[in-house]
Amino acid sequence: MSEKSAPRDVIVVGNVSDEPFAIDLAFAMRQQVDIADLISLKTFANSEFCPRFISDELDYTRIGLKLEGKCVIIVSTSNRLVSRNDLAMRNLLIARAAKENGALEVVLLEPDLFYSAQDRGPRADLGVTQFQRDEADLKKFDGQPFSARLYAQMLALAGVDRVVTVHNHSHSVQRIFGEVFEGRFHNLIPYDIYIDYLRNSNIVRDTDDGQGLVLCAPDKGARDFVREMHARLGLPKAGFVMLDKERSGEREVSITMHEESEVTLDGIAEVDVVLFDDMVRTGSTVVQSCQYLRQAKPARIVFAVSHFYASEEGREKMANSAIDEILTLNTLPTVLNRDEQGRLRRKMVVLKIEHWLARNLCDILALPGKQDVSLYQIDMSSKNPRFLRKIWNSDQLRGLHPERTGR
Repeated sequence: MSEKSAPRDVIVVGNVSDEPFAIDLAFAMRQQVDIADLISLKTFANSEFCPRFISDELDYTRIGLKLEGKCVIIVSTSNRLVSRNDLAMRNLLIARAAKENGALEVVLLEPDLFYSAQDRGPRADLGVTQFQRDEADLKKFDGQPFSARLYAQMLALAGVDRVVTVHNHSHSVQRIFGEVFEGRFHNLIPYDIYIDYLRNSNIVRDTDDGQGLVLCAPDKGARDFVREMHARLGLPKAGFVMLDKERSGEREVSITMHEESEVTLDGIAEVDVVLFDDMVRTGSTVVQSCQYLRQAKPARIVFAVSHFYASEEGREKMANSAIDEILTLNTLPTVLNRDEQGRLRRKMVVLKIEHWLARNLCDILALPGKQDVSLYQIDMSSKNPRFLRKIWNSDQLRGLHPERTGR
């Protein structure tokens, strides 16, 4: 289907009942009907999942065609109660239900794309990497399936026409999904969210030219993203630091300054450093990177990450004093839970991205509509020292809803 023929009659559903992320996205897209009134997510006594798009039980007209001409957006995020494997299967069945009831287009919105870590297989022809795969890399995947490709193929077979995700880190996954969906794969990079927040919050010192601000790429994989962030930020005197990491074990890495780094280690003394990455799991690398930077005695170190896996190990490690503040998106919505944040709630800020996603979906699907003023909503615990500072007004922090910050 061409971009010009993109449907304008859109419905948003989730793959878990009462999922707040899906509900908030539907609201941001100005959906008037509750998701619960659009789809029933049933589980039979034998544990089989069966979604059903709801119609009038007494209406026998157009059976199997109630979704004709519509675009169905399936919102899929991680859930503590339902495994990713189960959620993936739910996506397949919901997509097939939509198509077999007449939907013109099915879009999967999965901010943290499932199976992205399984982005290649045990042979050189299974996955497309930006480096020469050696025997050690091939052996890592020996005996495994190339799950990312299988997931893409299964989604397409089920009826998904388009996939939208956020800040996917894998070149191989991007290539595979781009090929399977024939260009209808959209990897949204949140440059504008981070830039807006850096410019309109007090997370770093406010300067017109970027004097006293340094952006940091912790490894090779983050360099292109941080380089683009640096260019788009438009602050001529902001610095750019590149680090190298060499892994000697599953959680053992050594950190050094990259030889082509614009700013030396001595150059970050008494400045604010914002270190960016796409995801964090155990926290080992980011903590060691921040400890390395801390040697130079910067004024402040902020860790900004798109996908925050709030594992117990990660929470414990990132409580380290080398990190002053953690800035993340809610691509994994459990990060909003104060118990999940644990001690990190004292230095964690979550930017809720449903409004930003709604904007992007409207652009992708050529939908009309008024643009929301805000790119994001801020969620911050009252335990965070910045919570009580007198900055909470719409002129200084766009998109903030004060009533939602102290949940």
